[in-house]
Parts: sequence; C-alpha cells; structure tokens
Amino acid sequence: MKNIQFISVLLFALIFIQCEEDKDPGFLITNSQVGKLMRTSNISDLEHIFINDSIVRDTLQPTLASNSKTIKIYERGGQQLLTLTTSSDSIQKIGIIRILDPRFRTEEGIGLLSTFKEIKDKYVIKKIVTSLNNVIIFIENSDVYFTIDKEELPASLRYDTSINIEEVQIPDNSKIKYMMVGWD
Repeated sequence: MKNIQFISVLLFALIFIQCEEDKDPGFLITNSQVGKLMRTSNISDLEHIFINDSIVRDTLQPTLASNSKTIKIYERGGQQLLTLTTSSDSIQKIGIIRILDPRFRTEEGIGLLSTFKEIKDKYVIKKIVTSLNNVIIFIENSDVYFTIDKEELPASLRYDTSINIEEVQIPDNSKIKYMMVGWD
C-alpha cells in the first residue's frame, strides 16, 4: 500500500514539475518578448541579457555593437537557442528572431514541435505566402510566423511556384520547419 502511495505522489510531482517547465518565462514567446529578450532590447544589451550564455556574431565585425547582421545565441553546454538578425535602424535593435530550441513556446503553447493543426486550432491565420521551397504562415495579431517545408504538402503542390496554397491544402500533420518572430 505504501508503494502505491509513494508511486502516486511521485507521478503527481513529475506531472506538476512538467507543467511548471512548460510555463518557464525564459522560453515564453509573446508580442513583447522572446524568452529573455524584450522587444525594446538593443543589440548592445545582449551581453547583459545572455550573461550566462554564449553570443556568436559575424566574425568580420569587431564588436557586438557594431553593424553585425546575424547573431547566434547558444546556451551554456552548446545548444543553439536563437539566431537574431539586426534591424537597419540607426540604433540597432533586434529585427528578426529565428527560434531554434523547442522549449520556446508561445502563450498558446505552440513551438517547433507543433503541427499545422495545432497552429490552426490556436490562431487565426492571416495570410499564407508560397515561396520556392516553403509555405510561410502569418497569424493575426502576432509577430510570430511559421514556415512549413513544401515536402510536407501533397506532391501536386510542391513544384508549382505559381500556385497560391490555401489553409485547407496544408495537411494537419505538417511539421514546422522554422518558427520566427519579426520585430522589424
């Protein structure tokens, strides 16, 4: 009997811990933040924001505050978290963020491991843009957008770049290839 109680308590604790991990603000994506990054953050703030992580910038640029275009953020231990592209303003801000770590999730629970069906269930799709190899999904009232590889689509839609792909043509189980946030 004590073993059953112990196992029950242990399972409850694991479920509780897992739920808490899902709400980790260090990996939350909202309209004003991506994890530790705030929409108002300057490129020069990155060294303070990611003090315990590694920042890798274009090797041709001597300092972080100079005109670096691409900046990669790695977690201690080597896993890449984000790739940042700077805006072209006189005060360098973060323009586009590519999410690379599946722990990052929107307030609605959507992340890199989500499917197109989960996106449809949680968001109103604003626009779908077809490119050569991908389909880009823009959602209403959000700076987050998703890219799905055309390989996830039926064969009849993969190779014709002139076709405007619609929501109903994308299979529910299509995986997210890229998850981006555009603050430009």
